[in-house]
Amino acid sequence: MRHQSVLLQECVRYLEIDPAGIYVDGTLGLGGHAEAVAEHLTSGRLIGIDRDESSLDFAGQRLARFGERVTLVKGNFGELDAILDGLGVGKVNGMLFDLGVSSPQLDDKERGFSYMQDAPLDMRMDRSAPLTAREVLNTWSETELRSVFWRYGEERYAGRIAAAVAATREEAPIETTGQFVDIIRRTMPAAALREKQHPAKRCFQAVRIAVNDELGALERMLAAAPDRLVTGGRLLIISFHSLEDRLVKEAIRSRENGCTCPPDFPVCTCGFVKTFRSVTRKPVTPGAEELADNPRARSARLRIAERV
Repeated sequence: MRHQSVLLQECVRYLEIDPAGIYVDGTLGLGGHAEAVAEHLTSGRLIGIDRDESSLDFAGQRLARFGERVTLVKGNFGELDAILDGLGVGKVNGMLFDLGVSSPQLDDKERGFSYMQDAPLDMRMDRSAPLTAREVLNTWSETELRSVFWRYGEERYAGRIAAAVAATREEAPIETTGQFVDIIRRTMPAAALREKQHPAKRCFQAVRIAVNDELGALERMLAAAPDRLVTGGRLLIISFHSLEDRLVKEAIRSRENGCTCPPDFPVCTCGFVKTFRSVTRKPVTPGAEELADNPRARSARLRIAERV
């Protein structure tokens, strides 16, 4: 497997790693970010979390040289509290979450993540989970599909595509990613098909998010993270589309500037307690050198918050 970890050097720099600290890589993947963090640890500990069994197996081999400095857990980062409690860990010095799909997941056609290959409709991060993209497209109502395409993919033609999916499955179940792409293509107006972005990108993103409850997991993690970080500990999140980035930005902002008292009040009476400060004014993005080497990084946005 080959996967280039996005914004790798930036993540290491902004984590400000304490060699004796405890760190969480909540989206372990193939272990690129985790390896870079573990190399800076002496008596510290890295906890790697992932839902994908094959990624855990690969990362386990990659990180084996670090011995007891690394602990790997099969789980969903949305259950951060339960995972840390299960390990007997209270607070940590830093957390990193890369919300993208890894290159091996995209390139393995049997996973069904890519709109560039015809494959079974799967899209599960955890292949033991019951819900698949096939079930979403064939059993969810037209209204539910329209909501998924619009809310999670910000697809302008969500209504048209949902109606086309519903009509198609009346004739026979939709079984493959290629069939889904064909439905989208024949539904969209000609002008939309001429746009630079692949016409199926937004709907595939939307279905993947629905199958894996990605936004729900992100919201739960964002709620838990402040209380799990030591003072001065940092939370780093890499997102790849505006919906995730907006959610992260608003969560950080609400915890650094959430006071609702009138501006002329001498003291805060609403009970707001500041827990985060943004480390950078704008998200960190890949440089020209990284983009030349890894074009898939082009939409990556890294936001950094520090526990106060």
